[in-house]
Amino acid sequence: MRIILYTGKGGVGKTSVAAATALRAAQMGYKTVVMSTDPAHSLADSFDRELDSEPVSVAPNLWGQEVDVLKELEVHWRAVREWLSALMRWQGADNVVAEELAILPGMEELVSLLYITQYYEQGTYDLLVVDCAPTGETLRLLSFPDMARWYMNRLFPLEKRVAAAVGPLARGMLRIPVPGAEVFDTIQRLYQRLEGMRSLLLDHSNSSIRLVVNPEKMVIKEAQRTFTYLNLYGYHTDLIVCNRVLPPEMDSDFFKGWKEAQERYLKLIHESFDPIPILKAPLMDREVVGLEALKTLGEHIFGKGPALDIAKGDPTKLFHRGPTQEISSTRDGRHILTLRLPFISKDDVSVIENRDELTVQVGHYRRNIILPQALAGLEIEDARIDGDALQVVFRHP
Repeated sequence: MRIILYTGKGGVGKTSVAAATALRAAQMGYKTVVMSTDPAHSLADSFDRELDSEPVSVAPNLWGQEVDVLKELEVHWRAVREWLSALMRWQGADNVVAEELAILPGMEELVSLLYITQYYEQGTYDLLVVDCAPTGETLRLLSFPDMARWYMNRLFPLEKRVAAAVGPLARGMLRIPVPGAEVFDTIQRLYQRLEGMRSLLLDHSNSSIRLVVNPEKMVIKEAQRTFTYLNLYGYHTDLIVCNRVLPPEMDSDFFKGWKEAQERYLKLIHESFDPIPILKAPLMDREVVGLEALKTLGEHIFGKGPALDIAKGDPTKLFHRGPTQEISSTRDGRHILTLRLPFISKDDVSVIENRDELTVQVGHYRRNIILPQALAGLEIEDARIDGDALQVVFRHP
């Protein structure tokens, strides 16, 4: 099953792009399900029809789903929530407050993503398109399995043994709610499903993440940061969709300033994400609601190849293969940022660091990179060419 996740800054049109991608794939013969994990569901509004917590048919070969978060939390988190609520109440929290605090930040979106594993195991669909939450929340979710692995390997066994040893005393004499076997079993099952989801998303032959941007400064900066962190966690970005580009027919003086600004920012988008392919969608002359509007948007993004002609404008294909940047660490505490830049020599390269931003200039080619927190503030010790890659070595001051 091909898996495509769409994310982007809130308001850039990622739900419309995700829905348009799914509709075009369905029209080309792929059995497709598009799923929204954004708590502020708008997928149903995009299709202009009611959706449910289970897949609903919206067109031939196409199903839509808006995950019922409360239902999924009950399935995957009930035992843990009940224990956390009891612990909060024991500490004096109000019942309502205890119920709210028992749901950890991001759990709503996290349990929604578990459908990725379920659909893959069932083998029902050819394509799963996920309309994710805005970039900040999505990054937190995609980093969660790495944090969970650290906890499960180091703290979880210890906590389980301590709970078994002191549980009878704590419950009997101190009246402290101590997690029982059901709580630990729930955490173990959730972790195993998260690991399965992570393995699927790290399979670059089937899974990829696509960023939706607008030609605006703040949107591009957030997309740059997202792109860097996706590479940091090993997730593959195969496409950038630049949405709401002013079309040539909007040439009045009123739009002159906007068009000039967009031209500058389109150049910045290419500098920031090259060699990732960038597809453009114009600012539509009407609201993108309903199947006809989504079909038109899909044609603008992927081209107007004939329906069922898989060779033309296929939205399911991998538009880019291989990592564009990697971050690794050495035993002596140094960090190495590796950028794929074929056909270059050391004399052609200049590297400039400005706080959390790195600018790499190769001839007329410029790449702007937002550094993750692990690298921001470190000193550049060396920049060297290794085969077709530029390696920038960072060290602590």
